[in-house]
Amino acid sequence: MASSNGFGARMRGQLQELEGHNAAELDAAADLVHRVLERDGLVYAAGSGHSLALVLETFYRAGGLACVYPVFHPALLPLAGGQASTLLERAGGLADTLLAQASPGEGDAAFIFSNSGVNPFPVELAKGFRRAGTPVVAVVSVPHMRQAPARAGVRLGELADHVIDTRVPYGDAAYPAGGSDTGALSSLASVYAWNLLLARLADRAKESGIELPLWTSANVEGGERRNADLFARYRSRIPVL
Repeated sequence: MASSNGFGARMRGQLQELEGHNAAELDAAADLVHRVLERDGLVYAAGSGHSLALVLETFYRAGGLACVYPVFHPALLPLAGGQASTLLERAGGLADTLLAQASPGEGDAAFIFSNSGVNPFPVELAKGFRRAGTPVVAVVSVPHMRQAPARAGVRLGELADHVIDTRVPYGDAAYPAGGSDTGALSSLASVYAWNLLLARLADRAKESGIELPLWTSANVEGGERRNADLFARYRSRIPVL
């Protein structure tokens, strides 16, 4: 009981620190997405390894934006091969292939989730989005990013227009467990940051009169009917729908 209470306090403190530290950047990112919606643009969400869990959080989620285009490759998922997925995100070239299929533009926005922000895949994604004129928001642990080796020459935070810092410590796992640590913080911290942004976006939409394109759970009354309109609106632009 003492251990679980201790980690719970650690996690709650982490989320509180994240929210306070990133208030200005969350506001700026919400303003960016609001402008994208005004222009009927898309929000690209990308990640690799366990950061794909965050891409899944943004995509086709009850209460989430229907205009999210996930940028990923199945081989980047650890379930397709743990060590292989690590090697692939450290290899070059894949990002450009995926972006050529996605065709982002100036009226869109990109969110790149990466705890360390140092591997070639997220870095090359950021470079590709910038070449397309697409603003980039990095959701990354700045403490980890500063200490990890820059395998792509530069770090993700150096390329992003906005950096949402999860404040996760170097190594991610943060609860002592004998000779090592357990209790990774990055996933829950990044999910929290994304939903803080959605709440800000909802407030802006109320003020401007924009109706957010939000998915409804298919297991509530009228949900599938509401979602049918969103499928019709976005499926030709987001083929994975």
